[in-house]
Amino acid sequence: MMAFMAICTAAMLPPQAIKIGLLKYNGGGDWYANPTALPNLIAFCNKEMGMNIDPEPVTVEVGSPDIFNLPLLHMTGHGNVVFSTEEAENLRLYLEAGGFLHIDDNYGMDPYVRTAIAEVFPDNAFVEVPFSHPIYDQQYQFPRGVPKIHEHDGKPAQAFGIFIEERLAVFYTYETDLGDGWEDTEVHNDTPQNRRKSLQMGANLLRFALVQ
Repeated sequence: MMAFMAICTAAMLPPQAIKIGLLKYNGGGDWYANPTALPNLIAFCNKEMGMNIDPEPVTVEVGSPDIFNLPLLHMTGHGNVVFSTEEAENLRLYLEAGGFLHIDDNYGMDPYVRTAIAEVFPDNAFVEVPFSHPIYDQQYQFPRGVPKIHEHDGKPAQAFGIFIEERLAVFYTYETDLGDGWEDTEVHNDTPQNRRKSLQMGANLLRFALVQ
């Protein structure tokens, strides 16, 4: 009888919320940029898509074993990124085990990201993610790829990826500033249309990471 009651009680408990991570790295870059971005994206996904994601992202260091408890890591900033040999190895093992890393260049991060990821995957370079990839066709459709949210150098928005045996493991958004579009409206004064597009693209990549 006690065992039956325990089973019934467990069945009535709500499913545990999924946690996602904000990646803290060394090198002096502002990994903490866009503080309202992830909470707003999570709130959007929970409301619009019925997802069950913990409202507060977990800050986690690159070399920590805690990254293996998180299905998705988000990384952003404007400047330098440095991974030690141990950190690069830890991140590689996480990604090879099925983890997913989203890198969002907040402007000025590109050369440092490319150098750091080359430490993680010296034989696996970034390639542009084709518009036909499923990440653009989840809850929302983006037939022309990642949307342009902010203008910096007059370049088109692009997304690059690291693929592990055909699985997209790293999704790097460049010249778009998705995270700025996720922030509170008054921070960057993005148009409602651009802000919604950025949240929808973020929801797509989050859903892709969780169901792949």
